[in-house]
Amino acid sequence: MKLLHVIANNFKNCNDSFEIDFVSKSKKTAEDKEYELQEIADDLHVYNTMAFIGKNASGKTTAVELLDACYSILGDFRLDGKPYSYENVELCIDFYHDGFIYRYETILKNADSIASKAIFMKQRLRKKKYYKSKVKALYNDEDFVDVEITGELPEDTSILFFVLKKKETRAVYFDSFGNGADTYRLIFATLKDYHIRPALLVKVISIFDENIHDLQMLDDHNFKLSFCNETRTVSDKELIYMLSSGTTKGMLLYILMAASLQQGFDLIIDEIENHFHKTLVENMIENTLLTGVLGMQPDVAQAMDQLRTFMFARVYTNPVAKGEESKAKDMLCRLFEYYMKNPERLPPDFLPQLDFDGMERIVCDYIAGMTDRYAVYKYSELFIPATWQVR
Repeated sequence: MKLLHVIANNFKNCNDSFEIDFVSKSKKTAEDKEYELQEIADDLHVYNTMAFIGKNASGKTTAVELLDACYSILGDFRLDGKPYSYENVELCIDFYHDGFIYRYETILKNADSIASKAIFMKQRLRKKKYYKSKVKALYNDEDFVDVEITGELPEDTSILFFVLKKKETRAVYFDSFGNGADTYRLIFATLKDYHIRPALLVKVISIFDENIHDLQMLDDHNFKLSFCNETRTVSDKELIYMLSSGTTKGMLLYILMAASLQQGFDLIIDEIENHFHKTLVENMIENTLLTGVLGMQPDVAQAMDQLRTFMFARVYTNPVAKGEESKAKDMLCRLFEYYMKNPERLPPDFLPQLDFDGMERIVCDYIAGMTDRYAVYKYSELFIPATWQVR
């Protein structure tokens, strides 16, 4: 099964007839076919990678969430636990499966009993045989014929079950925001679920931080960390302070990339540069595509090592900076306590997540997203008396 094409109406803030097309219809070069495209049937090529580029609030996250919703329907035959409303969302999904092009149409509705669950209404499933000679008319509506559906399903289950038969991971959605300590559990769950050798984790870690030699999970909340030639047991909360957000997210992202290549599912990534330096991201992608080896080009890797050595000597282990750690921890604790007691002071964008993640996670995610300077500013605003003048 391969997703080809999506049209959506009333999905979050998408325009009507919002469309995403994975099929390459232009002339293909030998280089395109080797690096950029995948041939899923005779002369039917889909893009290996696609990117959504635009200004803030232009709908990039909405686009990847739409894809995540479609893959959930194709893989699980359900939509559940998504952080948005399904009410009156219209979907038209075209996909390739066993020599046929299928067109699935439905209108979604929020379940009355569970708000996070979708109900499938007015479902229709059609198909047509794929022919190379008709690749340019791939989506022509008149060629499709209805698929006969025999059987009944619960209203929260898509009729795609009758064609695709069994649940399967079609895609994994990597969201670079939030997760916190859960990220480490996700990393080891991914290693286990997709049968990835732990040695790969060590190699991935070395890309982001050469001072980490090994990381093992002891239980749900404790880990064995070999760091700067010292091995010790640390909690997940301690790991958050010891490892940078870039290292943590990079570990999970690269493990998911390895699982995607090994298992064949698609990987949906939101805000890939949110925790990584742009040069690092571009160089790793380019070098991996060209060489097939996970990592940066030698000159960039050398520059990164030099920068990392400098940062550890002058910043991370600097006595002046280390002397401020207890103050920083106290500041973060007071911010956490304040927002736990005053959730109405959180930005409105965070509140819809409350039903899914709980107050502690929402507050943690908000504070984790603050820059150092902004955290100090908020602390000063909330707890330090303001100066004023009488005129």
